Amino acid sequence: MTEEQNPGVGKGRPTPARKEREQARKRPLVGDRSKAAQHADKEKVRAERQKARQGMMAGEERYLGARDKGVQRRLARDVVDARFTAGELVLPMLFLVVMLTFIDSVQLQLIALFAMWGLFLVVAVDAFFVGRAVKKKVAKKHGAENLEGGLAWYGAMRSIQMRGLRIPKPQVARFTKFED
Repeated sequence: MTEEQNPGVGKGRPTPARKEREQARKRPLVGDRSKAAQHADKEKVRAERQKARQGMMAGEERYLGARDKGVQRRLARDVVDARFTAGELVLPMLFLVVMLTFIDSVQLQLIALFAMWGLFLVVAVDAFFVGRAVKKKVAKKHGAENLEGGLAWYGAMRSIQMRGLRIPKPQVARFTKFED
């Protein structure tokens, strides 16, 4: 019951000073910013990020980026991961070529250089055939009229990466046969 409704009776306490009312109204704009709260927020975000990374590595659809989502992309990854590709040799071969450049033999350096260019040519041809195989297998399973764009390129680019460095991680063993 307020003072207007029951005259003669006060509110029972002194009117707070303006300074006290303003202080009571102040609240942080972004919630609790104590050190403990900030630390807890950081840990929560870190745990969520770790969970998302593990999900992406495992190939869980909801954690994949737009480039990797979809059943056709999954099949393309499986087709590439089931085979050995020449692209997997590029990084070790580059390392070998760099090591050979430290040897003071022009003939050896030229041989390594031409071998590297030869490997690049083999990788390009292999990537072309991998892309065609991906398109063929996906078209056979999902129909040629429902084929997503860029599947051959997606498969070719994945084939150039070393198997251990591919993201999402390979879900099939090498040399797995797909029914034709």
